[in-house]
Amino acid sequence: MSFPLGYTGPLSGIILGLVFGYVLENAGFGSGCKLTAQLRFKDWAVFKVMFTAILVSAGGLYLLQGMGVIEVSNMFVPSVFIWGSSLGGVLIGVGMAVGGYCPGTSIVALFSGKLDGLIFLLGIAIGTLGFNSVFSSIEGWAWKQVGPDGLTLPQLLHMPAWAVWGLLFAVLVIVGYLTRTNMQSRGTGGKSSGAFVAQNS
Repeated sequence: MSFPLGYTGPLSGIILGLVFGYVLENAGFGSGCKLTAQLRFKDWAVFKVMFTAILVSAGGLYLLQGMGVIEVSNMFVPSVFIWGSSLGGVLIGVGMAVGGYCPGTSIVALFSGKLDGLIFLLGIAIGTLGFNSVFSSIEGWAWKQVGPDGLTLPQLLHMPAWAVWGLLFAVLVIVGYLTRTNMQSRGTGGKSSGAFVAQNS
């Protein structure tokens, strides 16, 4: 495979990391308020940006497969460990809700000059060390219940890849429309109330 698709050296990771950090910062994800607002269903920017990234990546993969550039057999698809994934999902979800960051956005916050980004990263380090100290006692339980073995979403749903992508795209459009309508309604309501107060003052 030719450059740049076949290049996996350190430089590629640094370049992609810088681009990813730039996108996150420009999307406003260097602020912990953005993520907590998403979890309170007040601000849907996180969902829209991340879901769009998923769609672009999935569409790119399907396109490259269709062009014969990459083979599905060469891509690693991990199996689902139900109990371990559930525990990990709960723990990282609680951490994101309390701290307002995920690991990536905390680094963006740190390099944006925010002290809470540094504190969150220290919390990640402490939590990782703590988890490693008890992992041996829960390892058997975490890996016990294995879900679908290395299946992609189209394989799991028995649907063609383009149909799954279309459904995901429809979800993004619907959420975008509904949240835009709600924001416009709140904005219109605020202006109307202000005009009413002004007329009656």
